Amino acid sequence: MAGRHSRTRRNLSPAGIAATAAVGVALAVGGTVGAVHLTSGTSASRPVAVDLTPTTVASSAAAPSSPATSPSLSATPSASASPSTTPSATRSPQAASRGKARTAAPKPSATKTTPKPSVVDSGSCGASFYSDGQLTANGENFNPDALTAAHKTLPFDTKVRVTNPANGKSVTVRINDRGPFVDGRCLDLSRAAFASIASVDVGALTVRYEVLG
Repeated sequence: MAGRHSRTRRNLSPAGIAATAAVGVALAVGGTVGAVHLTSGTSASRPVAVDLTPTTVASSAAAPSSPATSPSLSATPSASASPSTTPSATRSPQAASRGKARTAAPKPSATKTTPKPSVVDSGSCGASFYSDGQLTANGENFNPDALTAAHKTLPFDTKVRVTNPANGKSVTVRINDRGPFVDGRCLDLSRAAFASIASVDVGALTVRYEVLG
């Protein structure tokens, strides 16, 4: 019987149970308050975390400065545009000329036609030639190589077309002298004018004349 322990029963009164519960509640509340104090103390002990927040914001605010450098990257496409200029530099002149504005072809100018002189008088008479150097009636030096002629009444500088009916040759002369003073002749041609319609060996011949207006 010596090895057996005796167990005594404790009878707890209702008041003791209430006291025990109150102690448990107090312990629970005290632990919670302690935990709150510990938590607030922990958060208050980190001011550095609060100071780091503006630093992080400043660094993030500085981030938009990086897009400002992006335009420099946009210069890269402009450099890539240089290959596009290479084909235009190597284009042939024929291809480049196609891009030029085309102008209308100039219209050909109308050629002025000299109106034919009208015939104011005509007839037939004898003609001769002379080649002696002398002054003409209008004061010119006689030139046997010029196409001139002498007439008794026609005004000076009148144009007369003289035709040889025998061969159809004609020459236009300018009146600058007076003569000939031989019956049956109305014109005295220069040597060059006479030679253009007949041989000078003939000396004189009948011609058809037309006074041109």
